[in-house]
Amino acid sequence: MTDSTGQQHPPKIDTTVPHSARIWNYLLGGKDHYDVDRAAGDKVCEVFPGMVDITRHSRAFTGRVVRYLAGEAGIDQFLDIGTGLPTVDNTHELAQRMNPAARIVYVDNDPLVLAHAEALLTSTPEGVTSYLHADVRDPEGIVAAAGEPLELGRPVGLMLMGILGLVDDYEQARAVTARLLDALPAGSYLALNDGSTTDPAYLEAIARFNSGSGAVPYTPRTPGEIEGFFEGLELLEPGVVSCPRWRPEALPFGEPPQIAVHGGLARKP
Repeated sequence: MTDSTGQQHPPKIDTTVPHSARIWNYLLGGKDHYDVDRAAGDKVCEVFPGMVDITRHSRAFTGRVVRYLAGEAGIDQFLDIGTGLPTVDNTHELAQRMNPAARIVYVDNDPLVLAHAEALLTSTPEGVTSYLHADVRDPEGIVAAAGEPLELGRPVGLMLMGILGLVDDYEQARAVTARLLDALPAGSYLALNDGSTTDPAYLEAIARFNSGSGAVPYTPRTPGEIEGFFEGLELLEPGVVSCPRWRPEALPFGEPPQIAVHGGLARKP
């Protein structure tokens, strides 16, 4: 945002309208949210208390994906779109823990995320951590801006975690994903998850959220639609599954639960 002199100013934070990043932070037990965000989160949880489990399992899925990419896959560049507010074990922390030279670009459109990112998303001396204030619906702008901190001629881990549900039209969401992938070379990866249509109670909670919160509506998708985002890519085992069941870490409690969030990881050939 610029004024008449051309000087840049941070965008204003609107505390009268709930925002998905701040609601997510509230459900994760964070501190960076306002009354409207808490009210929206509580409205969902009244109908569907399992929403807290979805946020935590989604976060754990992201952690497993980043550790795989930065470790076994050897990826040292990440484009994380729909960053959300910093909590613990953010993408750059996990990646740079395994490779201090890793480069991470975060993208979000909430001004509060920008303010916290500038203060908290610090990098190792060897690596890079950068933040773009941009909307997922503008893949061209994201690619253009990310091309400076990242080397787009080398493989990148593209992270789209819980963000494409905010793009209501499925074909538009597919097109956004395809445009972002087109800008990345072979050997890059797409990591993606989103709320799924597999739990009626979750769908009822989201319907109430969409009708009464004032926030950008969220659109859960079928597991088949989520798998469609990976078309043309090489899906890693176990494919698109409920996130707790994607390469779960060993637990003494039996098989992980099935919850209404599905995702996967795939390589661009």
